[in-house]
Amino acid sequence: MAWFKRAKQNIDPHSQKTELPDGLWEKCPECGEIFHKKQLETNYFTCVKCQYHFRIGSDEYIKILLDESTFKEINKKMRSADPLNFTDTKKYTDRVASAIKSTELYDAIKTGTGKMNGREVALACMDFKFIGGSMGSVVGEKIARLIDKAIKNKLPVIIISASGGARMMEGALSLMQMAKTSAKLAMLAEAKLPYISLITDPTTGGITASYAMLGDINIAEPKALIGFAGPRVIKQTIGRDLPPGFQTAEFLLEHGFVDLISARKDLKYTISNFLDMVD
Repeated sequence: MAWFKRAKQNIDPHSQKTELPDGLWEKCPECGEIFHKKQLETNYFTCVKCQYHFRIGSDEYIKILLDESTFKEINKKMRSADPLNFTDTKKYTDRVASAIKSTELYDAIKTGTGKMNGREVALACMDFKFIGGSMGSVVGEKIARLIDKAIKNKLPVIIISASGGARMMEGALSLMQMAKTSAKLAMLAEAKLPYISLITDPTTGGITASYAMLGDINIAEPKALIGFAGPRVIKQTIGRDLPPGFQTAEFLLEHGFVDLISARKDLKYTISNFLDMVD
């Protein structure tokens, strides 16, 4: 065997291993496949092997769904006040400031208009990395203003949900956004304009209990976690084991809570087709 006779002078004991730069590779949490981040991006941030859908932010969804360079953001710099002077492990004002600095967002949602296959639409996209995508007064107000703009300009509305629920730091004020956004969507329906709800992983709490489930068509991404209370709380309440796959998109589709499940790469085509049907 030739490798037994390998010349020692060719082996440098002081040589260093070449280190791969951080942040270039991703491991799929579902199947363990490792691949380059560029490969992940070109595959719509889904695993090339098992099609697991990675969580992505508002910028990524906007690029996937809208025609290039057509998105025009509105109410961009609207940010939360601190009406309750709330403090937990840190002041709410400090938490918001920290989230703005780390995410370069002003709150947990982006709203604006853009074109989808040439059609003008009003789009709102939540972003889970901003305080868990929680819904406070700013999220509700930005959705309300977007719907007003859609009614004025006769545009369909698309809302992409990704949230841990209502923002506890704003107390009842955050819960009021459920009623406010639902009332605005009723006005949109009266104007005979379509509303498409795209439900992504995770969508829970007050978001599920309000606008996420009020679409003319409710679309979910594969295996998205969708629910109101968490599985542990529900099990403690009813005292029973929960069904397999409980609170997944597939479970909700089977029980009639969502209308269809669409892979991310097909979302633009699927939504455009629906808008063509109702035009």
